[in-house]
Formats: sequence, C-alpha cells, structure tokens
Amino acid sequence: MWVAALLLALWAPAAWAAARLPDVLDARVTTTPERARLIVDLTGTTEFAIASLDAPERIAIDIKAQTVAISSPGAVSGSGLVSAFDTVMAEDGRARTELTLAQPAVVQQAYVLDPIGGQPARLIVDLIPTSDADFKQRAAADLARAMGGADPDPASSEAPAAPASAASSSVAAVTPPPAAVAVPLRPSVPATGGSRPLIVLDPGHGGIDNGASAPNGIHEKDITLAFALQLRDLLVGTGLFDVAMTRDDDTYLTLNERVDLARQNKADLFISLHADTFQEADIRGASIYTRDARATDILDKVLADGENHADIVAGYLQPDTKPAAVEMLVDLMRRQVRQQSYLAAQDIVNAMQPSVALRRFPLRQADFFVLQAPDVPSMLIELGFMSNNADIANLENVDWRNKVVNAIAAGVQRYFKDIGSDLGAPLTAASGG
Repeated sequence: MWVAALLLALWAPAAWAAARLPDVLDARVTTTPERARLIVDLTGTTEFAIASLDAPERIAIDIKAQTVAISSPGAVSGSGLVSAFDTVMAEDGRARTELTLAQPAVVQQAYVLDPIGGQPARLIVDLIPTSDADFKQRAAADLARAMGGADPDPASSEAPAAPASAASSSVAAVTPPPAAVAVPLRPSVPATGGSRPLIVLDPGHGGIDNGASAPNGIHEKDITLAFALQLRDLLVGTGLFDVAMTRDDDTYLTLNERVDLARQNKADLFISLHADTFQEADIRGASIYTRDARATDILDKVLADGENHADIVAGYLQPDTKPAAVEMLVDLMRRQVRQQSYLAAQDIVNAMQPSVALRRFPLRQADFFVLQAPDVPSMLIELGFMSNNADIANLENVDWRNKVVNAIAAGVQRYFKDIGSDLGAPLTAASGG
C-alpha cells in the first residue's frame, strides 16, 4: 500500500476534478541498453506523476485517466533498460504504468504532447541508465516524501517526479501547463565533474512533420536525426561534453518545446539541424544561421517563415512578449548571446570550409523561432538542400556525413576553447554509417 501512498502524495489536494478525464488508449515501450522510451496514447492531455521504486527496481507513472483500454501487459520492444511493463487502473481516476527495470535507470525527460491531426495526445517518458547508488537514493527520497519526511540527502538528490511546471521540479503537486513540459534533460552520458559544457542537439521536424522531402522519398526528419545521433556519439565519446537531444526517434515536438528544453536545462550551446528545399534547384550547399530579426535575403526569409509557419499551423503560438520592466535586461542578454552564437557558428564554418561544400556567404542571419532563446547561444545548421540533386546525394552518403559531423564537432571544440573552456585532448574523427 505504501507504493500507492507514494504516488498519491505527488498529486495536489484538488487533483481529482469533476470534469471527465481522458482515457488511456495504448502504451508501448522500446528499449536498448542506453535508453528506453514509454509512449502512452491518450484521448486528451492530462496530469501525471513519476516515482522510483526499489526492491525490485521500477519506475511508476501515475496518470489522471478515466479508463484503460488495455487488457494485458505489453511486450517490450528490444532489450535493455526495461524488461517488462504493465498499465492498469490503480483506482477511480488514476491509471498506472509500471516499468520493471533490468538495470538502474532515471527519467531523462517526460512531457505530454497535444493531439495533432489523427495522432492522439501522448505522454512520453524517456529513461537513461544511472548508478545503483543513485537509483536507491532517488527511491528513498520518493518514499520519504510520500511518508511526510525529508529527503535522506537533499543536497545530492534531484527531484525524480514529473515537473510541477516549466519553472519548478517540485514533487508536491503536478499542475499541467497548456503544452508539453520536461523534467531536467539529462546528458546522454551522466556528467562526472559538473564542469563539461552541455550541448543540446535538435534534429529538425519529426513525427507527423516530415520537413522537406526529396524526389526519391527521403524526408528531412530522417536526415537530421541520423546526423544528430552520429554527432551526439562523437561529442559524447570524447568525454569533453555532455550532450542531450530534443528527440532521438521519430517524435513530433513543437518549436517552443525545443527551445524550452534548451533553456530549462541551461544549455551552453543549442544546435538545430535541418536540410531544406527551395524552388530554385541550383541552390545548394551548407550554411549556418544565427538569429537576427531581419533576414539577410529573400531565400533566408522564405526559410525562416516556413519553419515558423509550420509551428503555427500545428496550433501553437509564440510566447507572449516579456513585460516592459525586464525588456532592457532581456535585450542586453540577447546581444551577448547573439555574439556567442555568431562566434560558435563562425568556428564551425571555418572547420567545414576545407572539406564541405558551403553556400556563398555561409554564415547568415534569419528569424528562425528555435534561435530566439535569449539566454542560450543557438544556431541552425542547414546541411544542404533536398531540392538539389548533388546535395541529396551528399546527404545520403556516409563518407560525406562523416566529414560534416567531424567538422561540426571540431568547430564546437574550437568555440569552447575560444571562450576559455579547458577541454583537453582533440576530438577523434567519426567513421562508419
């Protein structure tokens, strides 16, 4: 019974509203030794809470729901962190998904997606490995909170529950914002000293949003994900950086969610990867954009408007203008961040020039929404144009991808050295597909 008490303690006193709750339609889990993902399909958005449970090691997710349309435990796809899972009604108004762990794991991020088109609302929970000691500490902290006590070791225990809001990770209550939120995004490999820069990689598009498509049927969302995964592995493999991704599979995220993930986790650099298209098929080559309210030419403006329009069509609005009282401070912050963004982009362009085909004047400015974080140096890399046959061939070529990934990684390392970070040894080049 203490397990039920633990998760009930995560809800606000007024959590059980009279309004009809959504139904749980389906649940599925995919796993590898490095990560696992739970997807719960829902008839509408809802609130949830997450806790770590010991003996045996499990992750429990409580969801405000009316019914569960699942009659038997699901089968895990793959082998790795999660060995089994089940979704049942714990009591009226509360469904529970319990993930049985094959090894200690921690929630990397958890968020709810609004329904889009024919896709239902979804709860997404991502797990990554952690140490046995860390898991036991989290489980003990959850249990202590449920029983009304303090954390066993508050200084070393991060909140394991789903976030109460975009600005807080308190587990005392779970109050859903109108759109998806995420718990602090963990790096792909846990940090050891807390001093390594955190880089957030953002593979453009995903899920119902294919992005640009080549005549042969290749989609931009697949190209950007392949590049991002390879770049992540190269950067993490050096031991010089912590790296997180806005998505690591075919998942749809709004532009606002991508920016929020970088801001909430205080990223040191945000890199969004794209491969666009244009009506003039002879335009080709890679380029890097940093933010400016004015586009540098018609093509830049078309591309920027296209990215922002895709988000608006999906039903999301840009954030409200900040109060006038803080506008001056925000403006100063933006200026500094834009300068850092430019320096980072310049270092990557310099690293790409010897071996990668670039557009004329490859360092550009445009008003892409994902570049609008006032406190995170950000850039958008256009890998090439899927409307150009030569670029399409390059984007699908393993050797070319290796050259681009190696150049981006080298430029990232150069940037952090330029701003005074002590990163140690040089990068080891990537190879293979």
